[in-house]
Amino acid sequence: MSDIVLELSGLKRSFTQGDVMIDVLRGIDATLRRGEIVALLGPSGSGKSTMLQAVGLLEGGFGGTIFIDGEDVTRIEQGERTKTRREKIGFVYQFHHLLPDFTAIENVVLPQLIRGASPDEAEERGADLLGRLGLAERLHHKPSKLSGGEQQRVAVARALANRPLLVLADEPTGNLDEATADRVFDQFVSLVRDHGSAALVATHNERLAARMDRVLRLHEGRIETQVASAGGSENGTL
Repeated sequence: MSDIVLELSGLKRSFTQGDVMIDVLRGIDATLRRGEIVALLGPSGSGKSTMLQAVGLLEGGFGGTIFIDGEDVTRIEQGERTKTRREKIGFVYQFHHLLPDFTAIENVVLPQLIRGASPDEAEERGADLLGRLGLAERLHHKPSKLSGGEQQRVAVARALANRPLLVLADEPTGNLDEATADRVFDQFVSLVRDHGSAALVATHNERLAARMDRVLRLHEGRIETQVASAGGSENGTL
């Protein structure tokens, strides 16, 4: 079994604004392997979120090819795209997007039920994840009763609930103060590594990027440089 979770070949995305064609992604080639946590580093407007939307199969209109777990998912039907997202991809966003009328554990249980887990299995899994994230005493609190850091930890648990092969995180700690961001990121890294998942984390935070295995720099829609972080060794692939 290949250890390559994600492979991108010539990924492109353009938008028309009035009479002007704007090239957001200009041909991205990259791979991501099991167990890697890789930073996608770049300033606002560099194309990070657009690239994650492509990889996460959230939007069409992209050129090039995307392989997830060895499968070409570029042109599969919508139903298959939904199945791939549900079974193989977990998402963490800057804003947690928790369901406000559901408790912490209910937010983590729901995606498991959608995938077909039994209620008992889903609740046991949810309680374990939230406990490991330091929320054992907050399982039955709704998001409005949780702090920003607690809400984001629930979002991390939800993203990992179905044991995804690939975790996509878009500025996952960008809405938190530095100390809270460090704690949430440490817990995120620990859980991703324990699960053997691969993670691609979009950020503009150089300090955070330096703590990941590798860094991919995105500038004006292109990979400008690829460098090893303090936690990884330099090589030629993402």
